[in-house]
Amino acid sequence: MSNIKIHPSWKTALSDEFTKPYFKMLTAFLKAEKAAGKPIYPPGPKIFNAYDTTPIEDVKVVILGQDPYHNPGQAMGLSFSVPVGKQIPPSLRNIYKELNTSLDITPADHGDLTKWAEQGVFLLNAMLTVERNQPGSHQRSGWQFFTDASIKAISAQREHVVFMLWGAFAGKKAVLIDANKHLVLESAHPSPFSAHRGFLGNNHFVQANDYLKKHGREPIDWDVKS
Repeated sequence: MSNIKIHPSWKTALSDEFTKPYFKMLTAFLKAEKAAGKPIYPPGPKIFNAYDTTPIEDVKVVILGQDPYHNPGQAMGLSFSVPVGKQIPPSLRNIYKELNTSLDITPADHGDLTKWAEQGVFLLNAMLTVERNQPGSHQRSGWQFFTDASIKAISAQREHVVFMLWGAFAGKKAVLIDANKHLVLESAHPSPFSAHRGFLGNNHFVQANDYLKKHGREPIDWDVKS
């Protein structure tokens, strides 16, 4: 992963992680998978897109996903986000539905959430890579150690960050966060299988902006159309 694009602030914050045995094994694993001709998503330069777009000192909100999208052309290194021109995935449609209900934001006709990332929304997937059409294929590759360390670093080094943990998998990460100095919001996942069991109507986007304003931080403009 010598060609990784990652903001210098993250290289500093996670400097110990890059030298640990698991990261070397992870690098070797990805090289072997590519050498075997397996398509890996997102493309190499986009694997650390969240880290490159949102410096750690700018993080205001963390939205945690599990795996990158595993269909061709979808994964772009930002959780829940797909490039302009790609069909909006079902979970993101429900995220837009919640934004429409709670903040009266008309859904965008694209699924590119880069605008959020540029405002300080750290769109983190727990696993940063996946094999094409093989969901969960890299869940034992070592990424979880790296992304757990990322969550811990934000918790330790920043103050008044909003963590949105949607679904049981994300909810397990709450133990990594100091809830005394951050806001942890948990609900069901926006997937069509669970969105009606507590995601829709969770008011997380309103709560996040209220919390940020309360602590003197600029709220997020959640409208990706503007």
